[in-house]
Amino acid sequence: MGLLFNEAVYRPLYNLLIFVYNTLSFHDFGIAIILVTIIIKLVLVPLSKKQIESQKKMQEMQPKIKEIQEKYKKDKEKQSKALMEFYKTNKANPFSGCLPTIFQLIFLIAIYRVLFNISSNNLLVDPKELYAFIPNPGQINQYFLGLVDLSKKVNLGHITVGMVAQVILIIAAAAAQYFQMKMIMPKAPPKTTSQPDLASTMSSQMMYLGPILTLFIGISYPSGLALYWLISTVFAIIQQKQLMKKITSGRA
Repeated sequence: MGLLFNEAVYRPLYNLLIFVYNTLSFHDFGIAIILVTIIIKLVLVPLSKKQIESQKKMQEMQPKIKEIQEKYKKDKEKQSKALMEFYKTNKANPFSGCLPTIFQLIFLIAIYRVLFNISSNNLLVDPKELYAFIPNPGQINQYFLGLVDLSKKVNLGHITVGMVAQVILIIAAAAAQYFQMKMIMPKAPPKTTSQPDLASTMSSQMMYLGPILTLFIGISYPSGLALYWLISTVFAIIQQKQLMKKITSGRA
């Protein structure tokens, strides 16, 4: 599995990042990360589209789900069977949003490894990881716009003026994550029962867990991860708004 991850995800991403970095005349590692993030998101557009369509469908199904929960509230087994049959009939899956998240985490881990390995190698590119057609740029300029050191993490015990931009970047990533989760959270229908449905419960938890996880990642790991997460989330927000408009207009 480790070899598969390395050859199918990590090494291609490593080379793509160095290739993009090489093509930038001003050699800004942050801009390279942004461009690579956009490329990744574009590749995942079909998967993201299915996720958003599924989330929209789950929102529309909430009243019926609440009705089933109320009808079988004294019999959990019948309730579960009725819900599963309802999902099957409507071709819906409350867990369909998990797959894009898994892919996102895979690329997050890969980006972390790329940044960590470059940083631990004194900001030098490892020639063993490069494909033969990718030129070795030598030492990497780790700064984003000359302000944020993407190879270092924030030291909460000793915040310096130079770290202010890093802190702002991390907070922005967490805020964007919260906004995105709030967008996809199912709108609660008129309350007819005290029993929350599975999809609503998961969405409510993720609306807060997502930003908290983003803050943890941003503080604990090199700031390049926070930049990747911020751009990835902003891209997802824009994409989600556009797809929601198309879905709504298509059903009007």
